[in-house]
Amino acid sequence: MPRFSLRPAVTLWPPLLPGSQFVFNIGFYAVVPFLAIFLRNDMMLSGGLIGLILGLRTFSQQGMFIVGGALSDRFGARTIILYGCLIRVLGYLLLAFGQSLWPIILGACLTGVGGALFSPSIEALLAKAGTQSEANGKRSRAEWFAIFAVWGELGAVLGPVAGALLTGLGFRQVALAGAGVFIIALILLSVALPTEQRGKHALNVLPWWTTFRQPRFVAFIIAYSSWLLSYNQLYLALPVEIQRSGGSEKDLGPLFMLASVLIVVFQLPLARFARKTGAIKVLPAGFLLLSTAFASVAVFAATEPAEGWLRLLPSVCFVTLLTTGQMLLVPAAKDLIPWFAEESTLGAHYGALATAGGVAVLAGNFAFGGLLDNALVPSTQAIYPWLLLALFPLCSAVAMVLICRPLQTALITKT
Repeated sequence: MPRFSLRPAVTLWPPLLPGSQFVFNIGFYAVVPFLAIFLRNDMMLSGGLIGLILGLRTFSQQGMFIVGGALSDRFGARTIILYGCLIRVLGYLLLAFGQSLWPIILGACLTGVGGALFSPSIEALLAKAGTQSEANGKRSRAEWFAIFAVWGELGAVLGPVAGALLTGLGFRQVALAGAGVFIIALILLSVALPTEQRGKHALNVLPWWTTFRQPRFVAFIIAYSSWLLSYNQLYLALPVEIQRSGGSEKDLGPLFMLASVLIVVFQLPLARFARKTGAIKVLPAGFLLLSTAFASVAVFAATEPAEGWLRLLPSVCFVTLLTTGQMLLVPAAKDLIPWFAEESTLGAHYGALATAGGVAVLAGNFAFGGLLDNALVPSTQAIYPWLLLALFPLCSAVAMVLICRPLQTALITKT
């Protein structure tokens, strides 16, 4: 039996949440991708210091997800979402008006903390609203998470375009525009999000660390964390393969656009397919696709690149397989979280899921950064980093079979 009650805590219009993610991603991707350029060209910082600031920004978001989720459980998702918007506005204002290094560092970190507050809160609300929708015979919870991903990807595509249009005015104006987006979101969400009746319920919320007292859930988030580690290789390993094939940074744009188009076009149909197939089969299959994505590059890593556009064939295979695996995995995995959680601890559980992935990315990128240097030129040594990267999602595929098998009866009964 699921531990998550079908009785909704609040009445919520589900499309509000994917729409919010669309706006959030526009505000985020219009600013953050241009931060490194600002730090290098305007602040005249070294590459090492730029990497440190960007790393602190990432860790302040991913590392704080569990805290943001726990605060959402304790004080209500609406309150924490609004505070998250406010904190991100403050971060952007510091980036816009900071004249020295420390305000810039603080501003970068506050942009991450803001995301750590509102992201798990929105996912927890979407899980509740999706459960209500599913109970009423409408869209399933997994489909709502798929729609959420599509609108988020649209925002991620349009955000950099908006930022690029403003870069001629200077980064500070870009940051102010980003702050304006979140101010508008803050105002609209303060009106649109329903007020939750906390009452005695808030006093009964379990501390966030009780999330880690569930061995099966801990095993689940550890296995799932290899997804974020794998997907992050679009930023770390893909440029290495492009260099091996004789390409340039300009080739990254079309490949990222390919990933976005795949998500916008196929995410919802694949989510429906995954629902019919069942999470027990879909999660291992998704991780196998991730593993195959790395193996497909390993096949070409020792050979001289082809002529013309064919030199990008390994990169196209990598992006296509990786994105397809993501589209199968993410809605199915997030749909399973309520089966581990009490309704009052949904935020902490979604936060733990994201934090585990963030830790995996930090540790994995540190470990693989040096190994990928061997893959910069065609050679037998270039194969090994890709095979090692393929091993992690392969292990997750096996682990998901073992972890989710006890849920199979409950999930079959549900569907």
